[in-house]
Amino acid sequence: QIAMEMLRDIDKDTVEMAYNFDDSLLEPTVLPARFPNLLVNGAKGIAAGFATEIPPHNLSEVIEGVITRIKSPNCRLETILDVIPGPDFPTGGIIMGRQGIIDAYTTGKGKIMIRSKCDVITNSDKQRQIVITQIPYEVVKIYLVKRIDEVRFNKEIWGIEEVRDESDKDGLKIVIDITDEANAELILNYLYKNTDLQVSYNFNVVTIDNRTPRLTGILDILDSYIDHQKDVVLRRSKYDYNKCW
Repeated sequence: QIAMEMLRDIDKDTVEMAYNFDDSLLEPTVLPARFPNLLVNGAKGIAAGFATEIPPHNLSEVIEGVITRIKSPNCRLETILDVIPGPDFPTGGIIMGRQGIIDAYTTGKGKIMIRSKCDVITNSDKQRQIVITQIPYEVVKIYLVKRIDEVRFNKEIWGIEEVRDESDKDGLKIVIDITDEANAELILNYLYKNTDLQVSYNFNVVTIDNRTPRLTGILDILDSYIDHQKDVVLRRSKYDYNKCW
């Protein structure tokens, strides 16, 4: 349903149209985009050889960020960071530190570390376990489980008894059974370093702005989106006015 908001009012001359590849149909050069989809869903790669890496963000936070920027056009990055503290990855995970986010939101380039959410518990059978409920963005779960099992099988570190994928309709869950004498923190640190339980993510926020690819910070993206919406609303208003007369 929300995807239709990307197309809202497209029939009211809100955006420029151009002919398609064989000049048989008209297609929009951009969409009205009633929410900032570039930040919400992110992007990976642009045609014609341009690379980009924009992570997804929380819908409510991004919209609140746009409203904040509209109300305070000269606000500083710190103000936006209070509203949009960072990316919101669909697979969860924990971003370690904030400097990489600040660098990316300032210059368009930055590096962050994403760590899985892990808890050390003792189950009802008195078995000690490491339970993983969130994994880093773009990490394939089946390959992660396979790699951890390789660590166990090859005895790269002592203390792992079994690795199981117990994910179900309620969410992701990877369980690592460990021995009573094992140091869970030592095992986790080894897995963070040698598996995809922890990975790096590199921002490369290259966007097409006024038909020109350039590296952009988050303030530039918000400003461009607001300018686009002003144009969309103005064109829609002119269309409605002309239709009335």
